[in-house]
Amino acid sequence: MNHFSTSLALIFQETSRASTAIESIKHPDLSKFLVIAAILFIIGVAGVLTRRNLLVIFMSIELILNAANLNFIAFSRYLQDTGRGDPISGQIFTVFIIVVAAAEAAIGLGIVIALYRNRETIWVDEIDLMKW
Repeated sequence: MNHFSTSLALIFQETSRASTAIESIKHPDLSKFLVIAAILFIIGVAGVLTRRNLLVIFMSIELILNAANLNFIAFSRYLQDTGRGDPISGQIFTVFIIVVAAAEAAIGLGIVIALYRNRETIWVDEIDLMKW
């Protein structure tokens, strides 16, 4: 009977560890959000610096803005959980960034279409409108 109670205690310990692991997946802490945002930001900066296609550059800028959005939401949630922050401030900043990103995408795509009609290319190296 002693062996059975020891086995039962081990099963309860493993169940407790598994439920703790599941809870950490369901409710990730701030560091996981920051790591994902940093990865998005690095991919976006690498795309802006290495790519020569205007559409890819615009998509990379969108990744950078989405990394900022994720940071605002993560810090808002973190400060709300600690009781020190306004519960909606991160969401407000995120809405503003989404509006700016939409305007940037609309204006940028308009410029890309105009450049393509005039130059028949969207490669940054071949666009020399400012040269005499």
